[in-house]
Amino acid sequence: MADAATSSASGKVVIKNIGLLLSGDIDKPILDADTIVVHDGLITAVGAEADCDTAQADVTIDARKTCVAPGLIDSHVHPVFGDWTPRQNQLGWIDSTMNGGVTSMISAGEVHLPGRPKDIIGLKALAITAQRAFDNFRPGGVKVIAGAPVIEKGMTEHDFKELAEAGVTLLGEVGLGSVKAGEEAQKMVAWARKYGIQSTIHTGGPSIPGSGLIDKDVVLEADADVIGHINGGHTSLSEAHVCELCEKSSRAIEIVHNGNERVAIAAAQTAMQLKCPHRVILGTDGPAGSGVQPLGILRMIALLSSLGRIPAEQVFCFATGNTARIRNLNCGLIEPGRAADFVFMDKAQHSVGRDLLDSVQLGDLPGVGMVMIDGIVRCGRSRNTPPATEVPVVVTGKH
Repeated sequence: MADAATSSASGKVVIKNIGLLLSGDIDKPILDADTIVVHDGLITAVGAEADCDTAQADVTIDARKTCVAPGLIDSHVHPVFGDWTPRQNQLGWIDSTMNGGVTSMISAGEVHLPGRPKDIIGLKALAITAQRAFDNFRPGGVKVIAGAPVIEKGMTEHDFKELAEAGVTLLGEVGLGSVKAGEEAQKMVAWARKYGIQSTIHTGGPSIPGSGLIDKDVVLEADADVIGHINGGHTSLSEAHVCELCEKSSRAIEIVHNGNERVAIAAAQTAMQLKCPHRVILGTDGPAGSGVQPLGILRMIALLSSLGRIPAEQVFCFATGNTARIRNLNCGLIEPGRAADFVFMDKAQHSVGRDLLDSVQLGDLPGVGMVMIDGIVRCGRSRNTPPATEVPVVVTGKH
């Protein structure tokens, strides 16, 4: 279901009997707590049930010893309008991704819009319209931060100032338009940064007609805030060049589902070796030619944990707290004041793993038992993940 952003407030929500609480914080990924209290969509308390005010709740949820984690964030999507993608002529892809535990998405450009305007007036108009539309309309309750213009030759500093004043906070992938040279890109990225607009650069071979190769030297010179799909979207730079980007740049390292899986593992391992795991964020880079992946973020978590041999609780942070901090979002971490966006998970039925984290470490996808956005339950047992061994239940609620 696609809902207006002005949904009713959650009231007081108590989540108790949590078996495993993942924080989203890469420095302390597991919390010693079994209860979360929410007021009108924001977390107000996290701790032991005896230490929390659980009385007079409008909704109480028994987690039944399952895992609660921050809602997953897809750092790299290409929406158009509503819950439809013309790229695959598919309806309901955002709601379907919510069933994969994703509660927020970041646009890397509305590039698949049929007849996408490439003149400066048109691209600014599209960005402002997309930002407004997704701010007002949330498919499945998912927060889609959209309106990411693809920069073109001829743009001036005033254009970026005008976009920022209109509420645009993102640039689409640098390199998908006519601006492909490092020096020219760097100038526009700096203008964007001056006015509070965050930038992402395309990395690797061309993905759509009109795009081209963006090599490591262009990425380093442009100095965008996020090294977009560092493992290619779809075609990657060499593993050596990707590792060099991790070493020579201090910017966010974005790894995506629709890229080179071998290089994805290498990039994540390099970040761990460089002791900068906080820079790693995850995306799907969908919808794309390879389709829509409702479980794409969970698949990346399982891939990097199992084949990359990175502890699962840390990889979950790549898709939650890391992204929230880099993208300046008030979600992704389990702490007071943050948005009450949660995914409830357990190991999939018949997984050989001992528990949720062990099953993910072995390469299995978890089962999603519930998704909550702003303290409101958006789905129960997921229609897309393998069935969870145990699922939470709503014990009491408004009548």
